[in-house]
Amino acid sequence: MYRERKWKFKITPFRLLLFAFVAIAAAASIYRFVYGLGSVTNLNDDWPWGLWIGFDLLCGIALAGGGFSTALIVHVLHKDKYLPIARAALLTSLIGYIIAMVSLFLDIGRWFNFWRPFFYWGYHSVLFEVFWCISLYTTVQVLEFGEIFFEKVHCPPLKKILHATMPFWLIIGIVLPTLHQSSLGSLFIVAVDRLNPLWWSMLIPFFFVWSAFFLGPAMVTIEGTLAARAYGRSPELPVFESLTKVTLWMMIIYFIVKVGDLAYRGVLSMAFNGSFESNMFLIEMIVFVLLPIIMYAVPSIRTKLWGVVTASVLVVAGVIFNRMNVVFTGYANSVSSSYFPSIWEWLITIGMWSALVLIYCFVVENFPILPKEEHAHGAGASYGSGFHA
Repeated sequence: MYRERKWKFKITPFRLLLFAFVAIAAAASIYRFVYGLGSVTNLNDDWPWGLWIGFDLLCGIALAGGGFSTALIVHVLHKDKYLPIARAALLTSLIGYIIAMVSLFLDIGRWFNFWRPFFYWGYHSVLFEVFWCISLYTTVQVLEFGEIFFEKVHCPPLKKILHATMPFWLIIGIVLPTLHQSSLGSLFIVAVDRLNPLWWSMLIPFFFVWSAFFLGPAMVTIEGTLAARAYGRSPELPVFESLTKVTLWMMIIYFIVKVGDLAYRGVLSMAFNGSFESNMFLIEMIVFVLLPIIMYAVPSIRTKLWGVVTASVLVVAGVIFNRMNVVFTGYANSVSSSYFPSIWEWLITIGMWSALVLIYCFVVENFPILPKEEHAHGAGASYGSGFHA
């Protein structure tokens, strides 16, 4: 049933450095599980959510949004010209969600009770819904990746079952992220008296899911460009250029709704009062929203690799900046203490993202993720059989 295939993984000085970060993170994580959160973090009663939730979970889930946005574009809207980046987007999304699940596990105070949400259902809890959606979506992504896996490890019966059920998994894989991306924003609705009005809104669920969607093409562009550079390939510039149109119009809608919401709630003037919060908000909107919109709208910029990559970097940085503003900047004036991540929090985070890079490299070097070079720029890029081909 199974045929043995050779596995390969190139060892370089940079990858050895990443392995070192992973080892340090693993050791620090074990110490955290033995001696508790207080032994390695600077979290307190005022700041129960720190770097692991603010960046690794909220930003990680958003950065992994390329999976469901690409699946929607390719498999629902049938835009076959984006096929060359479909598998890479799925892989990046899957690894990103696994990292987010690990960060959530690390942040549980009594981690040995992690099993309780599976048996004690809190129907009225938004966080419960987030937990289940993320868990189910990660499982769905593993199943979706199964078709790629069984191209390398041959098991005809399982491959046949996966192929027959794949339309169902694709539908579920698009619906679930929409739910938990918006629910992550819903977590902050209850903080109406604590979160700064520049970021608090009844529309924050919409802002979270919408930004996660337009972040997807930008993240795919960056990932695809880095992969092309690392493996000596030509970047998929025509695909990236086409994707900018999706991001452009979605960002325009995001900006209009954002400003309209502030004006409707009567807090638009707070963006210009000169406070630290207002300055951070203006940086977020001008540098990371308006500037990419302009860059995407100018043909002489979006048709150049440097232009589309630079604009995509700004989009990705902008969503991270927004999540950090929501979690930290927006709460700064409502609490009596301060928070800054400890060195161990940083090292564990660096270790987790180092693991993401190493896993990505291993999978790309052993499975048909990237299209064959001779077909790289055509809609008919060859990958094999299946819904992701």
